[in-house]
Amino acid sequence: MTGLDVFAFFVMAVMVGSIIIVAILLGGMPGKIAARRNHPQAEAINMCGWIGILTLGLLWPVAFVWAYTNPVRTAPGEAADSTLQQTINQLTQRIETLEADLGQSGRSEGGPQS
Repeated sequence: MTGLDVFAFFVMAVMVGSIIIVAILLGGMPGKIAARRNHPQAEAINMCGWIGILTLGLLWPVAFVWAYTNPVRTAPGEAADSTLQQTINQLTQRIETLEADLGQSGRSEGGPQS
């Protein structure tokens, strides 16, 4: 073996080691982010990140985005969004008001003609 062969082997070993270290750091990153943000599905995100690295980056972006989502926690039977319930109530009141106005205008005109 010549000196050039030893140098080439050393460079290849450093490159392979660097790729392995980067893969390990990237694989655990979504799980660590989710754990730091107290995400309720942090373990699932962690597994998705590792599977994403094993599949050459297929699921890793999904895990990364999932780690930054804010899941909505609601009790069973509770409305997921209180503003949605308020909007429904307002629309129901408007419909009732319109129906009452329509009923009054129908009576004042003498009702439907035959």
